Amino acid sequence: MAYRSTIQGIVYTFPSLATLLAKASPLRSGDVLAGLAADTYMERVAAQMALADVPLKTFLAEAVIPYEKDEVTRLIMDGHDAAAFAPVSHLTAGGLRDWLLSAEASTTTIQAISPGITPEMAAAVSKLMRNQDLIAVAKKCSVVTKFRNTIGLGGRLSTRLQPNHPTDDPKGIAASMVDGLLYGSGDAVIGINPATDDPEAVATLLYMIDELRENYQIPTQSCVLSHVTTTIGLINQGVPVDLVFQSIGGTQKTNSSFGISLSLLQEAYQAALSLNRGTIGNNVMYFETGQGNALSANAHEGIDQQTCEARAYAVAKKFNPLLVNTVVGFIGPEYLFDGKQIIRAALEDHFCAKLLGLPMGVDICYTNHAEADQDDMDNLLTLLAVAGCTFIMGVPGADDIMLNYQSTSFHDALYARNILGLRPAPEFEQWLVRQGIMDGESNLLTVAPSHRLLKNV
Repeated sequence: MAYRSTIQGIVYTFPSLATLLAKASPLRSGDVLAGLAADTYMERVAAQMALADVPLKTFLAEAVIPYEKDEVTRLIMDGHDAAAFAPVSHLTAGGLRDWLLSAEASTTTIQAISPGITPEMAAAVSKLMRNQDLIAVAKKCSVVTKFRNTIGLGGRLSTRLQPNHPTDDPKGIAASMVDGLLYGSGDAVIGINPATDDPEAVATLLYMIDELRENYQIPTQSCVLSHVTTTIGLINQGVPVDLVFQSIGGTQKTNSSFGISLSLLQEAYQAALSLNRGTIGNNVMYFETGQGNALSANAHEGIDQQTCEARAYAVAKKFNPLLVNTVVGFIGPEYLFDGKQIIRAALEDHFCAKLLGLPMGVDICYTNHAEADQDDMDNLLTLLAVAGCTFIMGVPGADDIMLNYQSTSFHDALYARNILGLRPAPEFEQWLVRQGIMDGESNLLTVAPSHRLLKNV
């Protein structure tokens, strides 16, 4: 089906829904690299005008990747909730945007329709929104998950304590963990990117985090971000695995490039549930995504990178994750060229994931060869905190010495919490107060953090 709009007497024609979505996307280098971006600003506006008039029902009738070709498409179509969709089924993409921004769209009503919104619908709406629209609607979305603490409550901002080390040295990692805990980081997860996927090395780190957590009764969860097959093997050996991690994408080809399938993720999900390690909930999965991962694997199937990203959220949602985050600027300037593109992409990802019902965090980051700097990250951190972002990263000094990219620090998380009056997860906050790390009255760290965590570490 072709889509058309006219500007100043010029008729613009878009031969498919996939083409229309790509041409309507705000400019980003990855879509230019893939040959999918609008050729001119006028063509982009024309595509957005045409997209605004597309009925939402069209997204159920015209798959951007054929149903028989792609298991992610099948997941989206087969899992669509017609009853939840009914209240907005008469709307166009532009009409859904207007409704989401209206007073009628409350937290409760958005939660009710969420199972009826497909990733492509969410992506379409985001392409019609200004940054403030993305922030305003995301702020109304509430997604709460639980394992050993409660993530995603209003007025809260959680952090992943990310103590990576270039050689997986346990002492270096332990030092970073203690540093982060003393600054109030780690309520989302203590999560290590291992330098290798060696099962023995991964197990060593898992035992170390678990010992620290048990010794100090820290109400949080651990994760070593190894490949899902490595983690399944460790679960079978009785290693203390809290969360199962995996990078995912929005096409079957992308996931195949990661060495995974929906059936493999289901196996991992069931294995993690069988351990029954959560104390207040059983959200046991942790997923990472990022615009450009499909294109970098030559697996984008002719779909723009933001729509591919939104489709990855359908994969994540199937497994009821505790945490999901987009590593927004990690892949590099070939996909998001500068700070402006990184900021826009992060706000889109956060909006789409929250609208679709995911506990979305953002790794606010960039690579050193991108046209971005820490001021851009400060801006993005502030915007996401205002938008109700579920969690961010806490990296020592904001400089990941293993992955060689720039992210956010323990101090950055403190800034966001203090300037906006946000608090850690409640169970973790109570632990911080008991340890003398946080002042329970002011929500500020004490002047002299407790020395108790340093003892015998």
